[in-house]
Amino acid sequence: MRGKCYISLKKLCSSGVFGETYVKIGHSVTLNSGLSEMMDNDLIRWEFQYRLIAEINVTADRFSVYEDVLDGRFRDRLKLDNQTGSLTITNITTEHTGVYSVYNNTVSKRFWLSLYDEISVKEGDSVTLNSDLTEIDYDLILWEFENSLIAEIYEWDDRPSVYDDVLDGRFRDRLKLDKQTGSLTITNISTEHTGVYELVINSMSRMRKTFFLNAVNEEISVKKGDSVTLNSDLTEIMNGVSIEWRFGDEITLLAEISRRDDGFSVYDDVLDERFRDRLKLDDQTGSLTITNITTEHAGRYLLHLGPKHLNLNQSLKAFSVSVSDSVHCCGSTEAVIRLVLSALVGVATVILLVYDIRSRRAEQDQTQIHTSGACS
Repeated sequence: MRGKCYISLKKLCSSGVFGETYVKIGHSVTLNSGLSEMMDNDLIRWEFQYRLIAEINVTADRFSVYEDVLDGRFRDRLKLDNQTGSLTITNITTEHTGVYSVYNNTVSKRFWLSLYDEISVKEGDSVTLNSDLTEIDYDLILWEFENSLIAEIYEWDDRPSVYDDVLDGRFRDRLKLDKQTGSLTITNISTEHTGVYELVINSMSRMRKTFFLNAVNEEISVKKGDSVTLNSDLTEIMNGVSIEWRFGDEITLLAEISRRDDGFSVYDDVLDERFRDRLKLDDQTGSLTITNITTEHAGRYLLHLGPKHLNLNQSLKAFSVSVSDSVHCCGSTEAVIRLVLSALVGVATVILLVYDIRSRRAEQDQTQIHTSGACS
């Protein structure tokens, strides 16, 4: 089982969601003020969960960060851009997730920052979705899958509740909720248990953590200079379905297809153009081919299949691609056969060697017998 944590940044304003940005946990994210340059009379205020965390007074030439608020969770993590007023948060953890707001004379924007954990697990295995809590000191913890409640626990009730009969009983006898930490374990996983899980902590502040549980973790070895096709396992892309291919720790978007708007795109200029002229997307099946592969194309590829919005169910599939100068691998069955054959050849060689030695000794004994008879 492999897991990686990410932050998803959803920019929210009166006109709706503007987009998403993925940042690896422990890294930094910049919330853009929307200004190219601050004006002389600007007063810019940044809030988190409606608490003031940073302020710029251009007239007074004063830049202030209030990193001691909220139990010091932002200490040594906030940086203001002295030209645009944008705010950078470094070394992000779960306690930095929530609603950020920026206000000035002309701008009012909100940002939703939530934590993502992407996990790959093989069918039949178990996985634990960690709450990252050592103990529950919150009012309420909820677990949801496909917007359906599957488990919950209250701080004052040491009897966790699991609802394994929802969604046609696909979770029956598979859910276990840790009453101390609120972490959720799913056992004997199949493809119907893969998708988006959401953890809601505390009904007041609505801290959220979302998990992408990948359906398959395939490992593929390919020789440098060759091509490899990552199969979607589809014969045809149905109407209303979107496909996204992403790569690496930062989950960079490489290619996408949307049957909703008949869109078809490859983004081979990302990541310093390492994929330039190497990506081919099958517009019927959604499979992705990488040509003339090199070691810089090795890594983890993710297929997101389903409705485009993250709050709807998606099918997720992971591929781990390794690249070498030459491929010396073979299937497990073939490896066993080769090992058995090598052992048989070795045994046969020893038998022939022993037989040869015994034959030579027998010949020598017969020669000595004849020689002794002739002398008598």
